[in-house]
This record gives sequence, structure tokens and C-alpha cells, in this order.
Amino acid sequence: MNVFKQAIPDVLIFEPRVYGDARGFFFESFNKKVFEEATGIRRDFVQDNHSRSSKGVLRGLHYQIQQAQGKLVRVSEGAVFDVAVDMRQSSRTFGQWVGTILSAENKRQMWVPEGFAHGFLVLSDHAEFLYKTTDYYAPKHERCVSWNDPSIGIDWPLQGDTPVMSEKDLKGTSLAESEVFP
Repeated sequence: MNVFKQAIPDVLIFEPRVYGDARGFFFESFNKKVFEEATGIRRDFVQDNHSRSSKGVLRGLHYQIQQAQGKLVRVSEGAVFDVAVDMRQSSRTFGQWVGTILSAENKRQMWVPEGFAHGFLVLSDHAEFLYKTTDYYAPKHERCVSWNDPSIGIDWPLQGDTPVMSEKDLKGTSLAESEVFP
């Protein structure tokens, strides 16, 4: 497995070794030992989530201010532009973002550590998005940062005028108004 540090070094891209032949393919989507050796982080994943969205859907930017979740995210069908925003006020990369394309074709995964907001935009006709979390979903602690906050400046690869979003995500706050991590 190849591991690539991003412009924000705490966010990592995992690229698995894929074995394929005429029958199809095989790869390890998660190996705790490899993850720990690559990150130096020991985490237990407690919840797996799976969503399906249509082209142009933007989900996020979500985080939990308490019961913070680290997320290991991947796409099993289709493609998304996946984004992590540093919400740790003491970090030298506070308010900065990194993004990458995750797809069924490239089989890449992104590690989004605790203390980051996360979101994605569906680029294909639909996408199946899977992720492991290091803590349980806690709706009372969930927060949402505005997807288009100019102070963050995410360069979303929009394929139309406005993404399709939930009411909750449309009400995301600016970074300046958001609760952040120390």
C-alpha cells in the first residue's frame, strides 16, 4: 500500500495494491497494522457508514465538536471530490483545506483525522461512499461549516450552478462563526 501525505500532513491518501486478472480484482480495503505503521496512530474504528448520492450532490462540511470522529473514507462506485478542512485553532494549517478525487476506479482512501470538517461532491452519475469512524455519530455535537465560505476558499469542481444539498448543509456557518477545536 502506498501512503501519500497531503498539503496538510495529517491528512493521508492510501493507495492499495490491487491484484487483478480476467476474473476481476482483489485488494485489502483496510489493514489495521498497515494503517498504524503508516500513520503512527492507533485507532479503533467503531462504526461503518455507507451512503449513495446522485451527481451534483454536495454533503458537508461536517464535524463533531465533541466525540470527534476520525474518518477513513472511500468510494466503491462512481467518483467524488473529497475535502477535509482543518478546524484545529492551534494548528498552523487552521482553516486550510485539501481535496482529492476518490473513485471506484482509483480505489484510493483518505484519512480525515479528528479535528477536521469533511465533505464531498459527487462527480459521477451516482456514487457509493463508505467510511469508517473512530467514534459514534452524535447529532447533538454535529456542526457544519459552509461549503462555500470564502475564507476557506474550496475550489469545488462544480458541474453546474449550484450543488444539491440538504437543508442542514445549506445552513452551515462561516469558519469565523463556527465552533472549533482548541
